Amino acid sequence: MSANILIVEDDPSLAELLRYNLSKEGFEATVVDDGEAAIVAVEEEEPSLVILDWMLPNLSGIEVCRQLRRRPSNRALPVIMLTARGEEADRIRGLDSGADDYVVKPFSPNELIARVRALMRRAHPERIDDVLSYADLTMDLEQHRVYRDDQQIHLGPTEFRLLRVFLERPGRVYSREQLLDKVWGRDIYVESRTVDVHIRRLRKALNADGRVDLIRTVRSAGYSLDAAAD
Repeated sequence: MSANILIVEDDPSLAELLRYNLSKEGFEATVVDDGEAAIVAVEEEEPSLVILDWMLPNLSGIEVCRQLRRRPSNRALPVIMLTARGEEADRIRGLDSGADDYVVKPFSPNELIARVRALMRRAHPERIDDVLSYADLTMDLEQHRVYRDDQQIHLGPTEFRLLRVFLERPGRVYSREQLLDKVWGRDIYVESRTVDVHIRRLRKALNADGRVDLIRTVRSAGYSLDAAAD
């Protein structure tokens, strides 16, 4: 359903940091810790993108990238190389081996996520367009399904459209009037309190089994999708 990212990193703490941040953004993440395992995982998992450490046991990231690029099925596979080597010559060497992007340690997880999304948009535009994700929430637009923690959530058509508005701009506060225009349309008269009714229904569906409420009520302003909501 969501894009699968292969993380090739032999530092367990960094691998877990990457896995956590990718999962938080709605990606599936698989971790392997050496170069040979990376070659096997690419063939078996068919990832959408690879985050590849330069310094690895058995095979270096440079050699892994070269071997992947020799296979026609992997020539378009996006690869981001991670390394502590920041010199220009090292960057050129990494890119010449077939990497699409190069990130120097230490790095910001948010910057890496942005680079992942940028590469995904170029390599898999259909996946980015058809899947909206935030925190542990994922909306598959093609299949018209919503998942939370990989468990399907059943929504009515109005709640689905309402959630889509929130997922397209997480963190943005929408007034009731803005939600009425976006969900019901400008030409249809609906009382503003109708928004509150459907927000309650959406919350009930999303928060079943004691899940954290992701919809924040902003007094005198409206609602937003916010993982920091109380």
